[in-house]
Amino acid sequence: MKTGKSSAGDTKARILDATEKLFTEVGYEATSLRQVTSRAIVNLAAVNYHFRSKDIMMHAVLSRRLDPLNARRLALLDACEARWPGNSIRCEHVMGALFVPALQMARDPSVGGPSFLRLLGRVYSDTSPFIQQYLLEHYAPVYGRFFDAFSRAIPALPRHELGWRLQFALKALAGVLAGEELTNLLPAFTQGRQMSDAHVLAQLTAMVEAVLNVAQPSADDFSALQSVFELGEQQQARERASRLAAARSADELSASCAAMAATMGDAASQTAAALGKARISARTVRNEGTKRSAVTSMPVRAREQTVSFPSNPLDDWMRMRTRT
Repeated sequence: MKTGKSSAGDTKARILDATEKLFTEVGYEATSLRQVTSRAIVNLAAVNYHFRSKDIMMHAVLSRRLDPLNARRLALLDACEARWPGNSIRCEHVMGALFVPALQMARDPSVGGPSFLRLLGRVYSDTSPFIQQYLLEHYAPVYGRFFDAFSRAIPALPRHELGWRLQFALKALAGVLAGEELTNLLPAFTQGRQMSDAHVLAQLTAMVEAVLNVAQPSADDFSALQSVFELGEQQQARERASRLAAARSADELSASCAAMAATMGDAASQTAAALGKARISARTVRNEGTKRSAVTSMPVRAREQTVSFPSNPLDDWMRMRTRT
């Protein structure tokens, strides 16, 4: 029966494993606590209990893998510098000290496993500020040691030139490693042939060393590229002029349409006003005709006013006499 302590340890390990896989697949920014809890089959309270935040959890993930890796790297570099002191050390020796421990951990499931190289490639190729700051704070001394070793291995290359070349070469290599696990990466390099890890690393080292030792661009190289830039600028200028001409034509067409619409609107307003006046006149005529018809149809007696004359007293007396 498992104790509470071992159960808590299992939960923490599941959270770290789930976070590591998600980070390797989608990077730091896209890794969410909800995805972690779903993949680790734990609730959010367990994540908060063990780590309190996503950043603390990611620190634990990276330290769990990169701290042992860098410890092995520095130990192997010490051994290489003791074996080949000073400028006798070669670029292959330094590259070996940098990548042999990573290949060893990728072969050992207990400390990394086949997906370890993908994790390593993701760490060095992830552009999120959190990962970049973490590497700067935790592994700057390690990088400084290896930079000095590369400087002794390639003394003819100025340090400032070595810096950006080394960063470019290792970033490109990290991008390759981030896309494939070790089991998929080896066949791509071996092309079906039987190769040891040393052969594979020799091929990788050859590509990195080619970048580090490539000759400085000549005047002809600069002139050729400058000509291409000038052609590109001319093409861009023509495209910009074409866009401006098209925009000007569109503005002129829009203004013409607006003027035409305004003219048609004035004509329509005048027509509407004339129609309105005609309707009013017609309505007035109809009303006057209706009034005349009403007057004409009235009875004659209704239309004739009764005329009253003063009465004759003699007639009044005769009518009264007859009644009596």
